[in-house]
Amino acid sequence: MKLPDIFLSRPIAHRGLHDREDGRPENSRAAMQAAVEQGYGIELDIQPSSDGVPMVVHDSTLVRLTGEEGHVRDRTADELGRLPLLGGPETIPTLRQVLDLVGGRVPLLIEIKDQDGHMGPNVGPLEQAVASVLRGYEGPVALMSFNPHSMAAMAEHSPGLPRGLTTDAYRPENWRHLTPEMCDRLREIPDYERVGACFISHQYKDLSRPRVRELKAQGAALLCWTITSLEAEHEGRLAAENITFEGYLA
Repeated sequence: MKLPDIFLSRPIAHRGLHDREDGRPENSRAAMQAAVEQGYGIELDIQPSSDGVPMVVHDSTLVRLTGEEGHVRDRTADELGRLPLLGGPETIPTLRQVLDLVGGRVPLLIEIKDQDGHMGPNVGPLEQAVASVLRGYEGPVALMSFNPHSMAAMAEHSPGLPRGLTTDAYRPENWRHLTPEMCDRLREIPDYERVGACFISHQYKDLSRPRVRELKAQGAALLCWTITSLEAEHEGRLAAENITFEGYLA
């Protein structure tokens, strides 16, 4: 499987083209619409509601994005859909709502957030729900996750969609919920072939890592995250084929 060229030809807006000060919170429908209008690809995140609906939201908790206490997975999709995001009248959308809004006009890079808590194998229901929502969608879609087990599940539920791994230097101080042994393992991206991946999206300051260069030489498409300036974009593009960006217009 190959990552379609459209994912390499348009910069990818991280959580949509968001700007809270302008009424476009991250991962909101307003942020998605702004990215479409600029012709950017869109990276978005998926967490489950209590009734198993894939919701477009990055954090597992609500406080940073809404000011409310509690976890996303403790509220129904209907409740989350009525909960205002900080920075405007927007609420947390479902994946279905975002698909309907985008309508295939730009590529969607969908990151399924780890549900095991430790990058382990306790995943599956969210992946199956995402696959169900994506069935019949005709626009360009690619799937990725930090948790390789998530992409192994997507290989089962959506075998025709391109899959990748979100990857990092995995410095233990930045991943305190993971054991040092797990950080050491994930750092070397050992599951790329096992999950049938065709790309990685790697932390842009770590693009010189030998394993990253090796995968690129073997044909893996190489994306990078998260670029926040034109200077960083130039640096990232020296190695990566495309960027995920925020905070400026790429």
